Amino acid sequence: MLEGSLPVPPPSIGIYNVAYNKLTGKIPLLICNASSLSVLDLSYNNLSGIIPQCLGNFSDHLKLLNFGNNKLRGPIPQAYKNGTQLRMINLSQNQLQGPVPNSLVNCSLLESLDVGNNHINDIFPFWLGTLPELKVLILRFNRFHGSILNPNSSFAFPKLQILDLSHNGFTGKLPSGYFHTWTAMKTIDDVNQSKYIWKENYGFENYSTYAITLTNKGVPTVYVYILTIFIAIDLSSNRFEGEIPDSIGMLKCLHMLRLSNKNLTSHIPSSLGNLMQLESLDISQNKLTGEIPQQLTQITFLAFFNVSNNHLTGPIP
Repeated sequence: MLEGSLPVPPPSIGIYNVAYNKLTGKIPLLICNASSLSVLDLSYNNLSGIIPQCLGNFSDHLKLLNFGNNKLRGPIPQAYKNGTQLRMINLSQNQLQGPVPNSLVNCSLLESLDVGNNHINDIFPFWLGTLPELKVLILRFNRFHGSILNPNSSFAFPKLQILDLSHNGFTGKLPSGYFHTWTAMKTIDDVNQSKYIWKENYGFENYSTYAITLTNKGVPTVYVYILTIFIAIDLSSNRFEGEIPDSIGMLKCLHMLRLSNKNLTSHIPSSLGNLMQLESLDISQNKLTGEIPQQLTQITFLAFFNVSNNHLTGPIP
C-alpha cells in the first residue's frame, strides 16, 4: 500500500523490489547511482514519465529489470553495453513508443523480453535472433508491421520457446523460414523437464512478480513460472496471408499454436498431426478450405481445438 514518489535506494543496494504498490510520479535519475543492483522491480505501480537513459548500463550486476504495468511513455532507451548481465526485461503494459532498441543485441545473456501492450511502432526485430539464450519474446498488442522475411542465418533464435506476435500489423506470408531455425521447438530436453525458465537465476527462490500473459485455450492466462518444456506460438490477429506451410509440422514440441483472425487460405496441412505434444490449436477466423485432416486425431493431448469461421467441408474426423 505504499504511495507517493518512488524512494531512491542507496547506491549499495542489490535487490530493489517495490512491486504491487501505488507509487506515482517519475522514475528518479538518482536510481542510476545504484550500481550494485541485480534486481530492479518497479512493476504494478502508477509510475509515469519516461524511462531514464541510463537503463541497461548503470549496473554491471543487473539481471532482472521489470517496469511492467505502469504508465511509462516515450522511447525505450538505447543504451545497452557489451558484457551486460541482463537476463529478463519486462516493459509490458505501458505506453512506450518508437522502435525496439538495436542495442539489445549486446545483451548476450538475455532470456526473456516482454514489451507487450505498448505503442511500439517497428518492423520485426529479426536481429534479436542472434541472442543465443533468448527463450521468451513477447511483442503482442503493439504496432509492429511489415513482412517477416526469412532469417539470414540457420541459427536464428536457437533457444526460442515462447513467441507472441499477436495483435499487430504483420503482413505477408507466415514466417516459414524460421520454422527451420527454432531448434528448441523441435526436440524435448529430457534433462530439464522439471525445471523452470527463470526460477534459479537470481540467487533466491520464489521470485514471482515477473510474469507473462498468453492467450491459451481461448483465455488470457498469466504465467509466473514456466517449465522449460512449455512451447507456444501465437501469430493471431495480424494480416498474414497465404497457406499454412507444411514445415510447421517440424515444431514437434509445440504445446500451443494460435493462427486465428487472418487471411490464411488453402487447406489445413496434415503435417499438423506431427505436433504430438499440442494441447491447444486455434486456426479459426480464416479462409481455410477442404477437410479437417484425419491425421489430427493422432494428437492425443489436444484439449482445445478451434477451426470455426472458415470454409471447411466434409466430415469431422
